[in-house]
Amino acid sequence: MGSSDCYAYRVSIILPLYNGEKWLEECLNSVLEQTFDQRIQLCVYNDASTDSSMNVLNAYSGRLAKKKIELVLTQGDIEGGPKGCGYAKNRAVASSSGEYLCFLDADDIMEKERIHEQLIAAMETSEDTLIGSKVKREPEGSTVRYTKWINEISQEQLYTQIYTSNGPSVVMPTWFCHRNVYDKVGGFNEGGKGVPEDYLFFLEHLKLGGKILRVDRVLLMYRHHPDATTASVSENTIWKIRIEVIQERVLKDWKQFTIWNAGKQGRKFYRDLTDENREKVSAFCDVDTKKIDKGVYIFENSPLKVKPRVPILHFSKAVKPFVICMKLDLTGGEFEKNLNSLNLVEGVDYFHFN
Repeated sequence: MGSSDCYAYRVSIILPLYNGEKWLEECLNSVLEQTFDQRIQLCVYNDASTDSSMNVLNAYSGRLAKKKIELVLTQGDIEGGPKGCGYAKNRAVASSSGEYLCFLDADDIMEKERIHEQLIAAMETSEDTLIGSKVKREPEGSTVRYTKWINEISQEQLYTQIYTSNGPSVVMPTWFCHRNVYDKVGGFNEGGKGVPEDYLFFLEHLKLGGKILRVDRVLLMYRHHPDATTASVSENTIWKIRIEVIQERVLKDWKQFTIWNAGKQGRKFYRDLTDENREKVSAFCDVDTKKIDKGVYIFENSPLKVKPRVPILHFSKAVKPFVICMKLDLTGGEFEKNLNSLNLVEGVDYFHFN
C-alpha cells in the first residue's frame, strides 16, 4: 500500500491505556486541539484498567465525534490483568487503519501542531523513517540532563548515541511513522512489565536499515512521575541489551580499542565483554593520577590461569578508537574538553556507552 488512497485515515493515534485517569483528560484535550484538519483515528487499547479511565474516555466520545475523530476502543480482559505496553500498543495498531501512526501515552500532552508538523516531516522523507521531536518535561526541572540530551543532540548523534543508558535517541512518546516502519519491525515485544519494548523496537528498526529524524520543535509534554512504565525497567536489563548490541554492531569490526574510564563503569564494561572482544582492549584511559600510577588493571575473576592485565594510560596517550564509559555533563565540562582536544569523529573514532 504505497498511496494514501489505500488507507481509511491519514493518521491513527495509538494510545495504550492502563489506569491513566489522573492524566487522561489533559491527554484527550490535546487530541481535540490538534490543528491537523484531516480525519483522525484515535485507537485506544484499554489494558485491563481498574480505575475510572473508561469513564473519562466515554465522557469524551461525543466531543471526539464532533471533531470528526473516530474513537476505536479495544478492551482487554480485566480478569486476566494487564498484558503490558508492548501488547497494548500492538493491539491498538491492529485496530487502526491509518497510513501514519502517531504514538501517544495517556500521561503525556501533545502540542497543537504535533500531528501537522510531524506529518509534514514524514512526507518530506522516506517511508522507513521513525520521526520524533523535542519535548518539555513536567514537572519542569525534572531529569535535567536527560531532557537536555533528548533536545540537544544533533541529527547525526541520533544514530551514534544509541548505546547509552538513556535508551532510544528518538524518545518513544514522540514517535510518528509510516505504517511500513511498524510492519517491517513486526511490532513490539510483548514480554510485559520490565521489558523495554520501545528500545528493542528502536534497535531492530535501525538494524533493518531504518532511518531516524527529530523535528526540532517541542511537540510534546513528556511527564515524569514514579508510576511511569519506564520505571519498571531495570538498569541491568538495559545494560545487557546495550552491551550485546554494541558488540554486534561496533566492536565486531574493530581490531583493538581503548575503554575511556578505568573506574567502576569502565571495568564493568570490560568484564562483561565476550572473550573475543575483551582481548581487543588495548588499554583503559583516564585522568585520575591514582589509577594511572597504578599502571594496570588485573582481571582477577578471569577463569584464565594467567589473569589478563590491561594498561591504564592518560587519555592523551591512548590510541583510538574509544568506547566512552563516562557520563556527560557531570564534570563541569572537563571531560568534554578533554575529548574534544583529540579531534576525534564520533561514530568513527568513538562511541558513547554511558
